[in-house]
Amino acid sequence: MSGTVVVGLDVGGTSTRATAVTLDGERLGTGRAGGGNPTSHGAEAAARELRSALLAALSGVDPARVRAGVIGLAGAGRLLADPDGRAAFDRAWHDAGLRCPYAVHGDALVAYASGTAAPDGTILIAGTGAIAAQVRDLRLDRVADGHGWLLGDAGSGFWLGREAVRRVLADLDRGETPGPLGTAVLRDLLGSAEVAPRSRDTVDTLIQAVTRRPPVELARLAPLVVTAAVDGEPVARGLVDEAAGHLAASAARIRPAGATTPIVLGGGLLTGDTPLAAAVRAEVRRHWPEAPVRLAGDGAAAAAWLAARDLPEVTDPEALHARLVPTR
Repeated sequence: MSGTVVVGLDVGGTSTRATAVTLDGERLGTGRAGGGNPTSHGAEAAARELRSALLAALSGVDPARVRAGVIGLAGAGRLLADPDGRAAFDRAWHDAGLRCPYAVHGDALVAYASGTAAPDGTILIAGTGAIAAQVRDLRLDRVADGHGWLLGDAGSGFWLGREAVRRVLADLDRGETPGPLGTAVLRDLLGSAEVAPRSRDTVDTLIQAVTRRPPVELARLAPLVVTAAVDGEPVARGLVDEAAGHLAASAARIRPAGATTPIVLGGGLLTGDTPLAAAVRAEVRRHWPEAPVRLAGDGAAAAAWLAARDLPEVTDPEALHARLVPTR
């Protein structure tokens, strides 16, 4: 079985990661390139990054040994529905020397598989945005939120940043001096935390500082909220608790009460040792006390496992997952 190689790719808006592994779990190569999401960068540019990551992962590997591959990608459905986009990815695949078939799956499914081999369960992701999805037979079934910054993404990094600014504006409207979190937000956005008492000038300047940038940039304030929450700042702690409630509520839209299948937490806000991650785990355990909670891990390795599990020589997908995908 060790002669068979599978390839997995985890394609995001800022980076593309590829891995080539044998069915015995030997990692033969890895590759990293720039953002490969065609929605963000266009199909041709995305395909170039895909090819670059593949070539790096396959350096020293005979491409003829590769039997299958999976590409994990946000907006996978859009790529599959776009003939030009799929053709660009096909060319990149072939330019890397690969002649085997490949499948494209949504990044939520790959994140789920990076945390568990169970065919049924739930993935809850919070990063810049937020989404929850129910997985059945390792296929995305029902999805909640992921509606984008304007209409949803409740509990996400964007949500935390926006709410932090709103709390500052409320303090200024009341003529109150912002607390530690508000001071950090003012310093980040305005370069200074100096506030003239009962002056509308700071409010107007703050609004202009936010509205002249792309709205999603508010997500960069999320670490300020997390840091302040670590220090016990009450406003930040309140925002973290509220965000955790939103995220659990999104999962509850699609996950039955009392379900015991695994819950995988993914995204930068939920996989680290942060107050938000702890609060979400507490909310999840409150709603589904018997469900195992896992953390998302290596997406490229999970994509490789998804590619391998349908090969005829694979008779124990769970054992294969233990060899290929490090879990936490």
